[in-house]
Amino acid sequence: MKAVCLLSGGMDSTTLAYVAKDMGYDILALHLNYGQLTEAKERACARTVAGLLGAEEFLEIDVGYFSQFGKSALTDPGIAVEDYSEGHAGIPKTYVPFRNANLLAMAVSFAESRDADAVFIGVQSSDYSGYPDCREEFIQAFQRAVDLGTAAGGTIKLMTPFVHMNKTEIVQKGLDLGVPYDQTWSCYTENEVACGTCDSCHFRLEAFRALGIEDPIPYRVRP
Repeated sequence: MKAVCLLSGGMDSTTLAYVAKDMGYDILALHLNYGQLTEAKERACARTVAGLLGAEEFLEIDVGYFSQFGKSALTDPGIAVEDYSEGHAGIPKTYVPFRNANLLAMAVSFAESRDADAVFIGVQSSDYSGYPDCREEFIQAFQRAVDLGTAAGGTIKLMTPFVHMNKTEIVQKGLDLGVPYDQTWSCYTENEVACGTCDSCHFRLEAFRALGIEDPIPYRVRP
């Protein structure tokens, strides 16, 4: 079996790739640069993880048009990345408009061209309230589009094993599988020492704390 894994270099996607490997899939790693602030660090982590996994292929694609679109703190330097704030409601400024649809479309094209059986994407429950393209309903709708729009006709499955899991459960799963979390990156703003205050850093640190384990990457601040 072969699977395309969307490998960002982050905690969730890295754990997901290890899950796919554990399920018996040969890994085709797909990394997409979309102009995010931590593009260089994420790319380096994704390459390292793909090598550790023994991926059959590591494909890197630039999709810089997201920066041209803007409207996201991750791709538009005119929009500041906010620190984590408990109880914040609404769509976060870090939401990249319709990003997952774009990423999934490319992943499915890659999968179909390699006769792969599945595409793994790390959407998970704590993203639901902020990111509409992380909802299970969205994945189900996209699966229907894949079934209708590919020559393979229903043979490529979108795999979302984390869709009902929280960050702590994901990290625990990764620890069980020996995921090298020191080779992953989650910070939205920094490429060398993680800020420790953005949403992504906050939820990552909370997951490790809940398990009584120190996160192995460096932080400027550990709230």
